[in-house]
Amino acid sequence: MIQAQALSGDADFLNQVASGVFSGSVHSPFDRTINLHCREKEELFTIACVELDNGPNTLVTDRKRFQNLGIAVDDPVFVRDGALFIGQALELTWQQAKQWECRLPVYPEKDQKLREHVAVLKEYVVAHGKPGGLKKASSPANVFEAEVSSLLGARTSQLYQSLALGRWSEACELAIGLGPGLTPSGDDYLAGLFSVYHLPNAPCCLPYPFFEKLALETCQRTNEISYMMIKKAAVGHVRESIVSLLQAAIEGTVEDVIRSLDKVLSIGSSSGTDLTMGLVSGLMLQLETGGNVCLSKS
Repeated sequence: MIQAQALSGDADFLNQVASGVFSGSVHSPFDRTINLHCREKEELFTIACVELDNGPNTLVTDRKRFQNLGIAVDDPVFVRDGALFIGQALELTWQQAKQWECRLPVYPEKDQKLREHVAVLKEYVVAHGKPGGLKKASSPANVFEAEVSSLLGARTSQLYQSLALGRWSEACELAIGLGPGLTPSGDDYLAGLFSVYHLPNAPCCLPYPFFEKLALETCQRTNEISYMMIKKAAVGHVRESIVSLLQAAIEGTVEDVIRSLDKVLSIGSSSGTDLTMGLVSGLMLQLETGGNVCLSKS
């Protein structure tokens, strides 16, 4: 039995394991993360290695990797004697972990700095973003990859226009089920986009039914890992690196923006790039439409 310690984690996750009410099974073990299905909440929770950032339903541990631990899908997960047990392989303690909560920065009253930083973000993603999702590769691996990228680009462009015009029902239909893959590019884009719409004092808003319908429909059209990301983003809960990037864009320096952006772009193969492109779209919509569109049209 390998022993590990949680260094930090989502406050609600920490409180739940501390209460002793957490049981379920391993959903999907990977090299850097272990996803757990919680029976009590019917949600996925994540155990992450030390190099990853905090996020919703996530505990960051002192482990560098989880490979070769013998953890398998459907292994039992339970709390006992002050530790979270994952199968017969891992015993995780959390008592010294620092609690983390997603707190998005406040949208600025004066937006000139934000406008300048959005321009920096757009230029940097073009130069340094990873292709394979929304960003087209200069030499696609195959025809399928090229077609998927083109389709995603067209669909996100239509979504952008629908949001700009306040057509929320149309926008919701366009948003549902974007992209293929383990963490679909379209879903990553939506998570970045939603993070902006949940900024306190954001001038452009979306009605609650938009998020409610999207989360409900996405459950049926994407994998469970992506669904949890969308479900949390739909209520303004996103990972720490996204919060830091928004903070830098709103009140930091150009150097802060680039430093934070590099961390986001390192997420996954192209996930970080797709997240950033959604975030940039959200910021552009806020800057372009201001308070003129609060989506209440059908």
